[in-house]
Amino acid sequence: MSYLVSVIIPNYNGEEILRKNLPKVFESISLYREGEIEVIVSDDCSADNSINVLESLETKMHSSYPTIKFKIIKNDKNLGFSSNIDKAVQYTVCDILILLNTDVVPEKNFLGPLLRHFDDEKIFAVGCMDKSIEDGKVVLRGRGIGKWKKGFLVHSRGEVDKTDTLWVSGGSGAFRKSTWEKLGGFNELYNPFYWEDIDLSYRALKSGYKILFESKSIVKHEHEKGAIRKKYSDSQVKTIAYRNQFIFVWKNATDIDLQLWHIFWLPYHFVKALARGDFIFFVGFYLALLRLPQAIRSSFHAQKYFTKLKSSIIKHYTG
Repeated sequence: MSYLVSVIIPNYNGEEILRKNLPKVFESISLYREGEIEVIVSDDCSADNSINVLESLETKMHSSYPTIKFKIIKNDKNLGFSSNIDKAVQYTVCDILILLNTDVVPEKNFLGPLLRHFDDEKIFAVGCMDKSIEDGKVVLRGRGIGKWKKGFLVHSRGEVDKTDTLWVSGGSGAFRKSTWEKLGGFNELYNPFYWEDIDLSYRALKSGYKILFESKSIVKHEHEKGAIRKKYSDSQVKTIAYRNQFIFVWKNATDIDLQLWHIFWLPYHFVKALARGDFIFFVGFYLALLRLPQAIRSSFHAQKYFTKLKSSIIKHYTG
């Protein structure tokens, strides 16, 4: 089956990496001949020379790859990852969304293995094999596992010899647009980054959809060159991660046992954080509390589509 495909690349202050990687993205996707493809770069109000670089690349890509449409979106203000992606989706004309971060370079023929899975109408998303460059070494990522433990969802990297996954990364994955729109896409509560893709994947699973990991669709991911590490300090990143971890629980722990266990274990986590001098944990908790009303409203909206309890899905993604 052929599909209309939109490749969405969010950008913030990535002029150098755009200049290096965007031509490689076009080269890779041009090898897919079974459907129409467009590329959308959504610039999140960059302060560098990204727009000029993109406009220059637009001319070159149109000349080299005339069958691939190229759109540039320019945000008037910085929205954050979730909102930037959701806005870009509104500009797409497609069946399947491919999300690629600017620091991700797909290998040749990565699209075919991803897209073949969407012949199954219950498939919502498919993740790529992520050759993650970390401290000069290659770590194979892309398949996620996790379990509810002491009141939180604890997630980690899974071995890449299986096809099941708890979530599909927003930095390198394929998503069915119609289901994306039905579920509401990424939630702006997680702006500026982290947990939005786990949240969407978890909601999709509880709504009866399927997600997969495809080891034959390979991308190279150079994390240290991304926008997060350039703009945010380690303490800021940690604060946002803690905040969003709380928000995820408050949105998605709709099973009564999870709610009770979360409340039961909170004092334990507070004491542990205090003992290790991790005061950022408390800052993250406070910032999450400020968003609690929004989290509750989002939770009630999402539950309209839920068909499964956590116990019927999480047991499949623990190893």
